[in-house]
Amino acid sequence: MTYDLYIGDRLFSSWSLRGWLMLEKFGIPYRTHMIGLYSGTMAQDMAALAPARLVPTLRLPDGTVVGESLAMAETLAERHPEAGLWPTAPAARATARWLCAEMVAGFTALRSECPMQLARRYRDFSPAPDTRIDLARIEILWAHARHLSGALSGPLFGAYSLADVFYTPVAARIVGYGLPVSNENRAYCEMLLGDSAVEAWRREALKVTYDPFPYELNLPFDHWPSPVASSC
Repeated sequence: MTYDLYIGDRLFSSWSLRGWLMLEKFGIPYRTHMIGLYSGTMAQDMAALAPARLVPTLRLPDGTVVGESLAMAETLAERHPEAGLWPTAPAARATARWLCAEMVAGFTALRSECPMQLARRYRDFSPAPDTRIDLARIEILWAHARHLSGALSGPLFGAYSLADVFYTPVAARIVGYGLPVSNENRAYCEMLLGDSAVEAWRREALKVTYDPFPYELNLPFDHWPSPVASSC
């Protein structure tokens, strides 16, 4: 039972990273297909998946096409209950769904001002007030998840779940732009980005070069270090 996952450029496509982690982190077999987000071939590459038009898109083994990350997450959780994509406890599971849904629908200021990029750690970046509001809301949600689960560190609900999948690109934004969060939440972000699967994704991403570099900022930056690989 192998799935076909259609993704965009690894260095920049936050939603593609989410879709890939859903499969990779939970041991679900898949094949990856690249869509040309920056090469101008996206519409042509997605034609056979219509009416899906965005990445990631998932094709099930029976040929059914599933677009949108939340729909993909629920479909995989339903088809693979043994994989543990959602937390086991009902209250934790409901809360994890809430956090994922709010991520999908919200944080537009953060997503607009700080596009995901996995190559640079900008210095001296000053987020706009609306982005700071988004960051404060994210910290409230993470604190609520930890209060409910009792997990003081590591994955939000104790065991790695789709909640951690959905917030990994958020962690990349926080780290990549040096955004202000608590020391505890910065450690959580570093843990997500230091995961061996995310490091493997970055290694593939860095094989592609861009000239000019998308989302260039006129700021000093450090190259993204390779943290000690962890498995969360």
